[in-house]
Amino acid sequence: MRKHQALIIDDEPDILELLGITLEKLGLTVTGAATCAQAEALLARRQFDLCLTDMRLPDGDGLSLVDHIQSRYPDMPVAVITAHGNTDTAVEALKRGAFDFISKPVELKRLRAMVNTALELRSEREPLNVEETGLIGNSAVMESLRHQIGRMARSQAPIFISGESGSGKELVARAIHYQGPRANGPFIPVNCGAIPSELMESEFFGHRKGSFTGAFQDKQGLFQAADGGTLFLDEVADLPLDMQVKLLRAIQEKSVRPVGAQDEKPVDVRILSATHKNLAAEVAAGHFRQDLFYRINVIEVQVPSLRERSEDIGELANLFVARFAREAGIDAPVIDKQALAALRRYPFPGNVRELENTLERAFTLCSNGIIRAEDLSLQTRETPADYRASRSGNSGAADQFMPGPGTSIDDYLADIEKEILVRTLEENRWNKTASAEKLGISFRQMRYKLQKLGID
Repeated sequence: MRKHQALIIDDEPDILELLGITLEKLGLTVTGAATCAQAEALLARRQFDLCLTDMRLPDGDGLSLVDHIQSRYPDMPVAVITAHGNTDTAVEALKRGAFDFISKPVELKRLRAMVNTALELRSEREPLNVEETGLIGNSAVMESLRHQIGRMARSQAPIFISGESGSGKELVARAIHYQGPRANGPFIPVNCGAIPSELMESEFFGHRKGSFTGAFQDKQGLFQAADGGTLFLDEVADLPLDMQVKLLRAIQEKSVRPVGAQDEKPVDVRILSATHKNLAAEVAAGHFRQDLFYRINVIEVQVPSLRERSEDIGELANLFVARFAREAGIDAPVIDKQALAALRRYPFPGNVRELENTLERAFTLCSNGIIRAEDLSLQTRETPADYRASRSGNSGAADQFMPGPGTSIDDYLADIEKEILVRTLEENRWNKTASAEKLGISFRQMRYKLQKLGID
């Protein structure tokens, strides 16, 4: 078998020798260079599987070398070596296409992990099946999204996934993870808004036995659980400011200190984050730290709403119904033309998640193997925001959101309240405490409302 070839660029002979010895122990053939010019000449003559470059070189900098490699050898992973604490330079290198970075003084364990991950990129990996990702649809925006995911999976840069609730942000995160070199490592998703603030540090970083009341044994944190894989921070905008400081340090230092421990533990974790909120607006309002925003938003990907890809609704609807039927062990009902047209007209503020819930109800209610428009119950499921928007126009447009004949205003308002509760619970993975906080009510009020409206 051909040995992997690595190019190392550094003008300090001692560091060049140390890096060379370490990589040779991993079975690589190492070639060294001391300047940008030497490196570019070597790249033109030979094929390399990996490039590792210092940021400060006698005739240029590592950023220009990253640009050169990205333009001429885009399939070759390039990592940069930065001065300790110089995260701005590291972030800029990642934005320009660097695979990863490592800080001086170089930790050999971290270096070995980074090299192994880079070499995984060079191995042939089958593209994920579209149905496996759950990112269904042939619209132009979905084709573009899947192409973006393929490119982002090759990097170790932190990625911020923006999009409305229910649009599929976690599906995008999973696709990035499983198409990348960390696919064999863990994928750990966490809803930041569902963790009580007093338990956050312990949940993220772990704790030692006896470190606080109730700590009866050592506990592994989410960062340690994701070691060698990906940590997905969903609804990251819901993190309190004091926790944002600790999270920023963990991401920058690539290490965590469990509650009650004296020493930090190194962790090799890729960070993906998401929120349905406008994170830039949260920064402007002082609710989210600008330095953390800068650190997690190295690359941003926008997940389209269902309204932006209404041509995918038919395919999605048929797949959902087929799955419900398969799980129930019966033949799949047919969605008639009027029902499909109604689905395409409806704005779906809850996006794909709302479409799935709508069809699950319709699947249960339909008869004679046909899902009809009336089975969808779309006309009674407008949100208060929709109602207010309609009231701001002419009275004729507003009338369509009023209770229909034979429907009392109490029943109509109960339907709206139930829809809000269910949607909030779904967004918080049915965590009642977090949902109550988001709605601005007490847990006791939440429990009463769920009982009154018959929500399990």
